[in-house]
Amino acid sequence: MAVPLPERFSQIPRHAILYQTPSPIHPLPTLSKINPRITLFAKREDHSSPLACAGNKYRKLEYIVPDILSNKPIHHAHENNPNPISPLAGPATILVTEGAIQSNHTVQVAALARKLGLRAVILLHRGTGGGLRAAVDKEAYMRCGNVQVNHLLGAEVRVCESGDLLADDATPLLEGLVNEGERPYWIPGGASLHPLGGLGYARAAFEIALQEEVMGLGGSGRFDYVFVACGSGSTVGGLVAGFKLLEKVESGRGGPRRVVGVLNSPTKPKAYHEERVLAFARRAGGMIGLEEGDIGMDDVRLDDRSVGTGYGILDSDAKKTLESMARTEGMMLDPVYTAKVARGMMHWVEERELVNAEQPSDEVNVLFIHTGGQAALGAYADIK
Repeated sequence: MAVPLPERFSQIPRHAILYQTPSPIHPLPTLSKINPRITLFAKREDHSSPLACAGNKYRKLEYIVPDILSNKPIHHAHENNPNPISPLAGPATILVTEGAIQSNHTVQVAALARKLGLRAVILLHRGTGGGLRAAVDKEAYMRCGNVQVNHLLGAEVRVCESGDLLADDATPLLEGLVNEGERPYWIPGGASLHPLGGLGYARAAFEIALQEEVMGLGGSGRFDYVFVACGSGSTVGGLVAGFKLLEKVESGRGGPRRVVGVLNSPTKPKAYHEERVLAFARRAGGMIGLEEGDIGMDDVRLDDRSVGTGYGILDSDAKKTLESMARTEGMMLDPVYTAKVARGMMHWVEERELVNAEQPSDEVNVLFIHTGGQAALGAYADIK
């Protein structure tokens, strides 16, 4: 199914990784009974691609692959190195990326490398977040879940201990690969700091609008609220940019679609993430046809009440939500991102924080974006 995009946006190169049809949206009827005015839906990004452990990073990577495969890749250097490695002398031969021990992103980069016929080197940071520290079975945490999948995909996995200089700048690794005759392409964690990282979810906004047309939604006829995880930030930023461009294309018809990013880590204050998401949204917006000033801080809505005690730590509230979603809707969440997003969304529902300001008597449509990550469940040995 073709997703109609404005001309400027449609001209940006994209390499299809997702299925040809949009990731499905389905209702959550049991949870929707909590409030008769609110109808909840889930967009299954965990069903979006035929590649391993489908999730939101594949959508981001679709816009990065053309650069990876180009004869003169542009965005291949590490973002923290002021003296990047020399230009690649042809298409990349190896993808290099990083993430926490149970990173979903690293698995999707490793799977993409296999699909493209490339090698993959994965840097897993042992000290990122508190997942390993809080794990009941630390050996299982280091061996199972996404770590196991990375190995099955044939990636070269390197674990960075605390203080490892590669955790801040992988340029020495990249230069070493160049000296071995490889053409390495660096993809930042979560793909957010990559210049093209926000485009995939800007396109997702148009995909959601296309799905709204055939769903026959009540109330405004669109999703009034869209809840999604906010980790590295470009998924939220891309959605903000995409929906803002939609508003311009639609000439203000109908109410706004409010994107709410639910933070999953207490490491940085909310204000830090707000500035970061705004920067990502404006960067993506500028590429797809928005003008400077079209996106402001008022467009960035983040909720930090479900961050818990640390990144990767499944706190009691998120665990209850994970269990509740499984036992009411038969849908599995992941312990790092979507369990916290669902908890945040349900707080808005239960506390009646969802308001359709334009038509307060109407039904409110809420979309939960399931970004995947269920493979990590195997590393959380205390989940029963």
